[in-house]
Amino acid sequence: MEVYGCSFDQPAVNAAFKATNNYQYRLLSDADRELALAYGAATSVSQFFASRVTVLLDPTGHWVLKYDVTDVSKHPQHVLDDITAILAAQ
Repeated sequence: MEVYGCSFDQPAVNAAFKATNNYQYRLLSDADRELALAYGAATSVSQFFASRVTVLLDPTGHWVLKYDVTDVSKHPQHVLDDITAILAAQ
């Protein structure tokens, strides 16, 4: 399993943010909003900030679940619980 973060920032800005915060996952740059539009984190290319969403994809890249993140303190555990359930059902 892989975890990626994505923002509208340029790659150099993401690299600095990753280093400063000691993130262990890759941060992707979506300056043209293409991913954000595809996954519902933006509604237009002029949107300044992305909405916080999490998308789970299966190994073939198919969309499994999408979360609109509203409670960042509970969200990671919710996602882990869903992943555990999905893996157990396979």
